[in-house]
Amino acid sequence: STMFLVGLSGGIASGKSTVVAVLRELGCAVIDADVIARQVVQPHSKAHQQILQHFGTEVLLENGEINREALGNIIFSQPEKRRLLNSITHPEILKEMLKQVLKYFVLGYHYVILDIPLLFETRGLTRFMKYTVLVYCDPPTQLVRLMKRNGLGVAEAEARISSQLPLDEKRKWATHVIDNCGDRESTRRQVLRLHAQLEDSLHFLWARLAVGTAVAGLGGLVFLLIRHFIS
Repeated sequence: STMFLVGLSGGIASGKSTVVAVLRELGCAVIDADVIARQVVQPHSKAHQQILQHFGTEVLLENGEINREALGNIIFSQPEKRRLLNSITHPEILKEMLKQVLKYFVLGYHYVILDIPLLFETRGLTRFMKYTVLVYCDPPTQLVRLMKRNGLGVAEAEARISSQLPLDEKRKWATHVIDNCGDRESTRRQVLRLHAQLEDSLHFLWARLAVGTAVAGLGGLVFLLIRHFIS
């Protein structure tokens, strides 16, 4: 068994969720950065307290959870606030992602997919990925899909798309591109081909064996200690 990291990203309304659904059907290990981002700001967490301190109670719902829409409206128009929020949440998100990566590593998964919406914007995480995958669709298709999905007008949809790095720019940095301009079956076939390629890759074999040996040795030591104290 070997394991390596694969970074998955896209753009708003490019169809990344469709690709993730197929990968999960295939039994792949997928770590969703968005899900983790919501978890680390739950009430009483370190990040929740810091957000409350810097952004005030107006970004809270009645149940005490973060109002993501209200917070999003603030950081959308104020880059300095967005940088502040990132400095609060990113360290906590990275710590949780690392925990999950290590879990899959020990379980023997061949590769782990890190679903990170802003992977190519931040660029810092790409150096840890063996491969990066972009879910792509052309700009007109992206605009129409976003308007239909969110019930937006042209101007509002264009503003949301322009707040992200253009998909054509991200495409230059990706090692693999899944073209999601067509129908779902076309996208599915591309994901299946990608999965087959990744399964054939061999990376970090010796690291995996070393960790497995260390874990086995530690487990044996703990067992002997337990026997000693019980006896």
